[in-house]
Parts: sequence; C-alpha cells; structure tokens
Amino acid sequence: MIVYNTTFHIEKTVWDACLAYLRQHYIPDALKSGELLNPCLRRVMLAEEAEENGVNVSVQFEVKDLDTLNGWLQREGNRLHKDLVSRFGYQVAGFSTLLEDLDWKQG
Repeated sequence: MIVYNTTFHIEKTVWDACLAYLRQHYIPDALKSGELLNPCLRRVMLAEEAEENGVNVSVQFEVKDLDTLNGWLQREGNRLHKDLVSRFGYQVAGFSTLLEDLDWKQG
C-alpha cells in the first residue's frame, strides 16, 4: 500500500474557501474512481509566526500501487489540479510525495 500525500500552502485570504473546496469537492471527486482510498485531511502544525502568510495542510490517500496511482493521475488527478488552480490561482501551492507503508513490527 502506498500513501499519496499532497501538502498545500494556502494563503490566509482564501483559507476558508479552499478548505471548504477540499472537503466538498476535491476529496470526494478524488474518491469517485474507487482507486484512492481512506482520505485524510490534516493541518501541518507550525510555529505561529510561520503561519503569518498562510496555512499548510496535508491531503492523503491510500492507493494499491504505483500503476494505479499513475493511471488515476492521468485520468483524474490532472483535472482536479487544473480545477484547483482555476479557482485559487497562486494563492494555493502544493507538492506531492509518496510514502510506503513499512511493517513496524518486523525487526
């Protein structure tokens, strides 16, 4: 299982609107194909002065494997990204990382 993580930096001027968009549109739309699973939406905790210009959030999904993720990105992910950019422009910036689950019990 792979965790597909995207961290977004959201300017405070669009924070409420962008958070609502992520909850009501972005995450539900990402789940429609059934390929992304178990979404999480988390605020990145930073020192107060680091959040003067914006807030960072992490959106995470589980996905079976890289082939599934790459197919989803081509079919759905690019469209979701374009929609986010058309709504918020450069007031939201993001980067994605892939995380691999490791069995912490094995030694």
